[in-house]
Amino acid sequence: MTAPLFPGGVAVSHLQVYDWPADDAPQGSGSPHLHTTSTEAYVTLGGRGRVETLGPEGYAVHDLAPGRIVWFGPGVIHRAVNLGGLEVLVVMSNAGLPEAGDAVITFPADVVADPERYAAAAALPRVDDGATDAQVAAAARARRDLALEGYAALRAAVERDGPSALEPLHAAAADLVAPRTSRWREIWESSVGSAAGQTDSALEALATASAATLADGRVAARDARPGPRRYGMCGRLQTWPLTPSD
Repeated sequence: MTAPLFPGGVAVSHLQVYDWPADDAPQGSGSPHLHTTSTEAYVTLGGRGRVETLGPEGYAVHDLAPGRIVWFGPGVIHRAVNLGGLEVLVVMSNAGLPEAGDAVITFPADVVADPERYAAAAALPRVDDGATDAQVAAAARARRDLALEGYAALRAAVERDGPSALEPLHAAAADLVAPRTSRWREIWESSVGSAAGQTDSALEALATASAATLADGRVAARDARPGPRRYGMCGRLQTWPLTPSD
């Protein structure tokens, strides 16, 4: 029998925010970035920290502590800052799209404007290809530091000129991801689109007092992917295989 889709076609992951120091974050900081299609939520599980955002409201800081949820839509630049043991459950719309390259990192403008330089700066070595964990960590930290360099320039521009200062980055981000969108649509249709279709069918049936769709209910369970946590944008990630493409 086919397993049910995870609710809403979302993805979840457990994030331990990097403890790598930055100039303004001695206890650690992630890599600032934006998503081009997906809304992201941080459900704070432990520790303390903040998420900084650059968006239509300009620069803002949102405290993170257990029990607090912060979420932000596509186009909003966000940066997780660790103030001590920060762990969050990340809930992401459009499961499969972030993993397929939906995110754009805030490298300096000249890097983001050059697809080849951007790809080289964003890539991490793979353990499967013989890289050690230390080598992957060093590359992830270098990627983070380059993202912070671009982020500092963006934040200064937004504080000086307002949210319109983000328009060049948004345009460059759209150029970067445009070639991937045909594949993204396939992923989206198999997850979110399929989930929405199931709800549509249920509403149509129930409107006529038909219980036909209720017999289709199934139960599923998934364990976290085995092996060490992977190096994500903002920290070490534990993930679950929840989408049809996993």
